[in-house]
Amino acid sequence: MFKKILIANRGEIACRVAETARRLGVRTVAVYSDADTNARHVRACDEAVHIGGNAAKDSYLQWPRILDAARATGAQAVHPGYGFLSENEEFARACAEAGLVFIGPPPAAIAAMGSKSAAKSLMEKAGVPLVPGYHGDNNDPLFLAGQAERIGYPVLIKASAGGGGRGMRRVERAEDFAAALASCQREAKASFGDDHVLVERYVTKPRHIEIQVFGDSLGDCVYLFERDCSVQRRHQKVLEEAPAPGMSDERRAEMGAAAVAAAKAVGYVGAGTVEFIAEEVGDGDLRFYFMEMNTRLQVEHPVTEAITGHDLVEWQLRVAAGQPLPAKQSELKIHGHAIEARICAENPDANFLPATGTLAVLRWPEHVAFRRNADAERFHEPASVRVDAGVREGDAISLYYDSMIAKLIVWGENRAQALARLDAALRDTHIVGLATNVAFLRRVVASSSFATADLDTALIERERAVLFDAPGLPLEVAAAGVVAQQVAAEVALESADPWSRRDGWRIHGGARRRFDLQHGKTQHVATLERLHDGALRLAIGADSWPLATRPLGGDRYDVTLAGERHTLSVYLQGERVAVFGATGALELQEIDPIAHAGDAAAEGRLTAPMPGKVIAFHVKAGDTVSAGQALAVMEAMKMEHTITAPRAGTVTELMYAVGDQVAEGGELLRLSET
Repeated sequence: MFKKILIANRGEIACRVAETARRLGVRTVAVYSDADTNARHVRACDEAVHIGGNAAKDSYLQWPRILDAARATGAQAVHPGYGFLSENEEFARACAEAGLVFIGPPPAAIAAMGSKSAAKSLMEKAGVPLVPGYHGDNNDPLFLAGQAERIGYPVLIKASAGGGGRGMRRVERAEDFAAALASCQREAKASFGDDHVLVERYVTKPRHIEIQVFGDSLGDCVYLFERDCSVQRRHQKVLEEAPAPGMSDERRAEMGAAAVAAAKAVGYVGAGTVEFIAEEVGDGDLRFYFMEMNTRLQVEHPVTEAITGHDLVEWQLRVAAGQPLPAKQSELKIHGHAIEARICAENPDANFLPATGTLAVLRWPEHVAFRRNADAERFHEPASVRVDAGVREGDAISLYYDSMIAKLIVWGENRAQALARLDAALRDTHIVGLATNVAFLRRVVASSSFATADLDTALIERERAVLFDAPGLPLEVAAAGVVAQQVAAEVALESADPWSRRDGWRIHGGARRRFDLQHGKTQHVATLERLHDGALRLAIGADSWPLATRPLGGDRYDVTLAGERHTLSVYLQGERVAVFGATGALELQEIDPIAHAGDAAAEGRLTAPMPGKVIAFHVKAGDTVSAGQALAVMEAMKMEHTITAPRAGTVTELMYAVGDQVAEGGELLRLSET
């Protein structure tokens, strides 16, 4: 086994690798950018080396600096994590030339699977089923449009060197093909440095099922069963689970054998994932097609660890050190059911726009980090809740890297128990300071389609009515939480002096107190009335309710409103108050009317919904536009986002040029009434 490894990554995966390495007695070296000077992964490792500026291209993609860091610290091997350099053939080869072990597959295997079109040609020869499509080298737009007509709409355009949902467009009609192709190629070029694409028939109700494979340098290869990753937004995974619901033993064995055949076809060593598109046939069985192979450890590997009882990072280290696979195929078994939820900084109600900001509050449910219960027997009873995170409370989510905050993984003896545990864990995940998808994930888990395992990649669109713009915690309950926090804070300041009391006591009658609250753009006036007998009554508008509050310690409060009891967590950040309860959360502003007396909304301004770079303007000054018309394209976190007109009007001025960086809220252009 190695004595020291360098982890060429950041965030939760770097922390994850460091955890297993520490357990095995292997020392670790972190690398970090300017933005990550105080990051959690830097503290998680034994040593750390600075490698460059904020942007990935100036740091985590600078592999010569990473190799220099490995040599300078005496590391024997490099673990690439996922993303960044994990599937870079040139980097893997450079590691070998520098006398370092690349903890991943051979460069030739990365090259063979790195191009989707070349990989599909290879898989066809290996007898692995393929989706009908064009996988060749001719990328002339007119030729590709003709291929799309031949295949038949709808089609899917995919970046040949792509992954992670980037460089992928579904096209329903021939007249939309050219624009979708141009956008797909732009995104592919920006993300992967290669705008080559392939075109395939779009399977109309596809399930995304992938097989975890593992090979060693002795020629053995096994599969560790499947994961269902069908729940996606913008072609990126949201929830992953193992095993796949409804998978028969026969089909599991067939898909596993196909995945192993794919791996052996390229002499694969290490952890890899063979991804398939599957569709149900008449009898409920699945027909599957090869999609691609990811030549690295996947983000969702923890669900496989939970159901098999094996630490896949440990497997990676042992195989890279020349050891045989820790288990034979016949020794691998499925135990229970696991689900992973990706907690991301994004706004689902704004088309999943990425969010940036400080994690002012970051509270998790009771959990373990990265591994099983310490006293569990070989994973037959893994931790019911696990959190893989690379951030701490107070850290910032920046525009430079991926928007994922953490992964929340649950395990149960069956899917029903896993679902219940996931709902409870999401309920107890409290994040304040930026938009997240936590409440959205909870609604997905509760949706009819997910609960009944009616899975396909269109699940989110199919359940749109219950997933988006859903109400959070009722306003009156959130207001009661605000009152409970304020009353408790004031009581804490009281002393034995009766004149220090702040409860509004009067000799005759009661007392009233006003709270000016704002939710979104709507303002509400809440009134707290303290009756002469000390009882409380909360009113909002014409409605009022009897209220009783009691602090439970920390940020938690016991609130009884109109006879219904709630346990609320209340977090105060300046004027912002976030209230979390069993049925949801709501963020309010407690407004000082005097301080905000001069506020007025700016008119005629169109601002950037997130920080990013201007990729294109589709209009110029003087143009007349209609509501919903595309005005500009911004790029943030390697994804393109189209900015549309909120109303009809005339463009009076463009405030930026193509290529400019824009801060969140920056004024992109001015729009006057027509």
